[in-house]
Amino acid sequence: MCGLVGCLTDRTKADNAAYDQTVREMTKMIVHRGPDDEGYFADDNITMGFRRLSIIDLAGGHQPLSYDNERYWMTFNGEVYNYVELRSQLKQEGYTFKTDSDSEVILAMYAKHHDKLTSYLRGMFAFVIWDKQEKTLFAARDQFGIKPFYYAISGDDFYYASESKAIYKVLKDKTFDKDALQDYMTFQYVPETETLTKEIKMLAPGCSLTKHLGTAPRIERYYHREFHPVQRSEADYAQKIKDTLIDSVKIHMRSDVPVGAFLSGGIDSSIVVAIAKQFNPNLETISVGFEREGYSELDVAQETAEKLGVENFSMTITPEAFMNAFPHFVWSMDDPLADPAAVPQYFLTKEAVRHVKVALTGEGADELFGGYTIYHEPESLKAFRYTKPINGALKQLARMMPEGMRGQSFLMRGTTPLAERYVGNAFIFNEQEKRAFFNDYHRNHPFKSITQPFYDESVDYDPISRMQFIDMHTWLNGDLLHNADRTALAHSLELRTPFVDREVFNLAAEIPANMRISHGTTKYILRKAVEDIVPEHVLHRKKLGFPVPIRFWLKDEMYDWAKQIINESQTDVYFDKQYFLKLLEDHRAGVHDNSRKLWTVLTFMMWHRIYVENDVLMDSLTAKAFSERAETL
Repeated sequence: MCGLVGCLTDRTKADNAAYDQTVREMTKMIVHRGPDDEGYFADDNITMGFRRLSIIDLAGGHQPLSYDNERYWMTFNGEVYNYVELRSQLKQEGYTFKTDSDSEVILAMYAKHHDKLTSYLRGMFAFVIWDKQEKTLFAARDQFGIKPFYYAISGDDFYYASESKAIYKVLKDKTFDKDALQDYMTFQYVPETETLTKEIKMLAPGCSLTKHLGTAPRIERYYHREFHPVQRSEADYAQKIKDTLIDSVKIHMRSDVPVGAFLSGGIDSSIVVAIAKQFNPNLETISVGFEREGYSELDVAQETAEKLGVENFSMTITPEAFMNAFPHFVWSMDDPLADPAAVPQYFLTKEAVRHVKVALTGEGADELFGGYTIYHEPESLKAFRYTKPINGALKQLARMMPEGMRGQSFLMRGTTPLAERYVGNAFIFNEQEKRAFFNDYHRNHPFKSITQPFYDESVDYDPISRMQFIDMHTWLNGDLLHNADRTALAHSLELRTPFVDREVFNLAAEIPANMRISHGTTKYILRKAVEDIVPEHVLHRKKLGFPVPIRFWLKDEMYDWAKQIINESQTDVYFDKQYFLKLLEDHRAGVHDNSRKLWTVLTFMMWHRIYVENDVLMDSLTAKAFSERAETL
């Protein structure tokens, strides 16, 4: 696991020292991504920087790495899990290798296939290859967006990095993106490919980028995440799913350092642990929870660990601990991410790195196999297919009903087309609310600016598959995988996601919707596939996820803290802050549960304090990360 940065200039460098200093400054910003090693390469047009966290101890792991008599130079972040098989095939075809690393396999694949190499790679990756002979830069990001890749253009210079903060630090001209902020207030994260800085963009999952000197970058999509149902029996699907998951977990465990696993009280992490135990009898698992009853699965996780015969380490999170960690958490996220589940994830990775260097997680199972309760909605609203002539009148009736009245939400949802009501797994502020508190609301940039292209792509899908398609292209990479990457690398831990895998998805994409959501449950066929390896007490347990007691924290322990953040925030240029103070007071009084809305506001305000208002705070958090990681070198 690594971090990469660099700068390509369209003109021959006039001052190599200046570019070297810039790239070293960028590299310093991502020291947490690779505390074990650093490296640099420079020629007349490019300067590449690299940080490395040693996972597979192979000769030649140092980067930037060259190939073909130093024609190609590469920096690579991630893991290619099928590199052993690819390397064997290449050797049979006459390609030679000086190392045993997956990095050199990528270079050899590029020498053979050029920009088509991505279709052969199974893993999580973001990489840059510089062809000295053709003066061409080629970059790519994995099929699902597990690993990040940011870039920016400034005059003749093209910057890129694993984290946007590395570019943000050295970019002289920065413009705040108000449309991206408007989207953040809807989704609780900034949807890819946007960032809050207009000049900085994110390469979309399954895309590659090619830049020739003197031309604009060309972006191409090489992988499409699509559903294409295939009719098979339940037994056939169950066996195929089980076999594919066993293969995925096995290949994700390739490492020369201890591999552990996160373990909650849910089925997804239990599946991963149950399979991983087959390949590592001494598997260590890590869990976190909260003191408040109903907001902790530590007892269930411990029971699961005992039944599976694995060791379990756990910790309990207090609101005081998180308030203290909040600035570093926000700094680590790049752009703000207000998913409350990122709270336990942050502390989970912090605890995990005390025991292991690599951890497996169950992220992605819900998006691929249909795990969210909201996916039952098309079935519960099917009666409205027969009331189309009067749906307009029913919607008017719902609008006349008092807020919160029984049946109002049901009528509103049933009479609203799917593309207008479902924006993804999180929906924080609607357009009417945003108009109320934004000082400069952009009416031509509603949430549908983000979701409509995906609805257009999935027009022939059934409603359940369309909802999953939206989540897979927004929520999965914009929230879950972003969260997993940043919280893990904030503590120099490598996180691997066996569900978010090319072969697993290829199979999941074939499962008909009525096998995903069936028999009154979610992930029906996945549960069927693992019923003989997962303990009974979690097999059909109601999904709890990573519940966080912010609803109670913001009424009690965090109330004064939250009020201070809002009052002191220098974000009046964007918002009517009195609107948010009213949300806080109503929440404390029990008028409404505004916790998710308030968390979204507080996270952005802390981001603004660090990245916009307070250079001293930004520098101190960077210095803290650098000094802590430098001690491990």
